[in-house]
Amino acid sequence: MITGPASHSFISQRLRLRFVDWGNAEAPALILLHGGRDHSRSWDWTAQELRRDWHVIAPDLRGHGDSDWSPDGDYGGLANLYDLAQLIHQLKLAPVTIVAHSYGGNIALRYAGVYPANVKKLVAIEGLGPSPKMMAERFGKPIDARLREWIDAKRGVAGRTPRRYATLEEAYARMKEENHHLSDEQARHLTIHGASQNEDGSYSWKFDPYMRVFPPFDMGQADVEAMWSAITCPTLLMYGQDSWASNPEKDGRAKHFKTARVISFANAGHWLHHDQFEQFVGELRAFL
Repeated sequence: MITGPASHSFISQRLRLRFVDWGNAEAPALILLHGGRDHSRSWDWTAQELRRDWHVIAPDLRGHGDSDWSPDGDYGGLANLYDLAQLIHQLKLAPVTIVAHSYGGNIALRYAGVYPANVKKLVAIEGLGPSPKMMAERFGKPIDARLREWIDAKRGVAGRTPRRYATLEEAYARMKEENHHLSDEQARHLTIHGASQNEDGSYSWKFDPYMRVFPPFDMGQADVEAMWSAITCPTLLMYGQDSWASNPEKDGRAKHFKTARVISFANAGHWLHHDQFEQFVGELRAFL
């Protein structure tokens, strides 16, 4: 049985961003950071396992969960990096331990490279982003072509009506379709906390549809690798063997880390912390 956390908020770049606090404020601080098109309550099972030993805080990234949407639809790495820095700064959490998934892992790894002394330990679940091959394909096009594609994509999202589900059961079915590894209980919990009811009684996902649009450029890969190399805390990189994500031990990215270790999970996809929860918690506890 999940017992819920307290809900709070903080201000970053004029947005009100929400986070949930699982109590035990005297214990060491631990942030659980979700990925794209997800929300803080997807960490509830993990938080329940850790709350006795840690002061667990799980934020909703901008444009996700119950946090404000960015007025200009900006969900780039720099905006989210500043938001994470503000959360840690305002709540005086440093030095903090961070467990982060996917896009959240990308943000957390960059934060740990910018502020190495502020992070005690770091777990990034498939957080290095697309493989070097995918990145070369994405950014190999001329900048004018990338900008045109980005503008067209933004216009396309602006012209779309967010998908509406007549019932919560329909949204739940879509959640199960998206990740066949999820149990019925997991899918229902993620749906309840990930969807909101519209005025007409239908349901839509809480995340901003602009999250689907990739920015036309990012900081240079050499700069990203320099940040990875600047991380000084013990770091664990987790990967699911059934995921689309590329294992950094095999694609060469692990060499940029001084202290990182890579673990792969069989019978697990991109959300390995849901797909193989018991194994995930065991590895996480051993590392922490």
